[in-house]
Amino acid sequence: MNLKDQKILYRKNLMLIGILIATLLLYVATKTYPGGSQIDKNSIGFDWGNNYLCNLFDPKAVNGENNPSQYWAIAGMLIICSSFGYFFFDFSGKINSKKASYTIKFSGIASMFFAFLIVTPYHNQMIIISSFFALISILYITMYVFKSRLYFLKLLCILCLSSLFVCNYVYYSKIYLEFLPILQKIALFLSVFWIILLHYFTSISDFGSIFIAGNKK
Repeated sequence: MNLKDQKILYRKNLMLIGILIATLLLYVATKTYPGGSQIDKNSIGFDWGNNYLCNLFDPKAVNGENNPSQYWAIAGMLIICSSFGYFFFDFSGKINSKKASYTIKFSGIASMFFAFLIVTPYHNQMIIISSFFALISILYITMYVFKSRLYFLKLLCILCLSSLFVCNYVYYSKIYLEFLPILQKIALFLSVFWIILLHYFTSISDFGSIFIAGNKK
């Protein structure tokens, strides 16, 4: 394999490498989290069913102890947001429409920029802004997937959008809030799975002949 092929292979797998590293860092963060959850402030360690991922970002754990998981979690969040941002940048090149391509690219990258800022004290505000930009990019991608022959990805698009809607509904309505930590992790898993499939198993030929509003895209 020559140097050019190595660079192409590295670029192709850069996003996946980032996701794997981020997953490892977040896992380490869960193992170093002191304890406390929305159900039991005196619980020990990270409870996957009752702790939010954002609990890992705070300087203090829910139980009041210093939180050594914070730095691992912030590093993991930075890498996973960068990896997702790279996906939106790369995937936009498969869309044969400048307007749609720019929308997917810049909305996706903006959503990941603000998603990373949920590690700050402006957590709630950043969720709103990030969700807004992410929804724009995801809807554009879904529109193109639905006009393609990518049948499994059509189903996955529906599942991803549904999971994001449910998470936001529960978060803002405060109804069934006790289920939100689990819903949050399901939505993240679906999003990662969706992104990986779109990255590795689609090409410009899947979207190149799509017509929208009478114009070739």
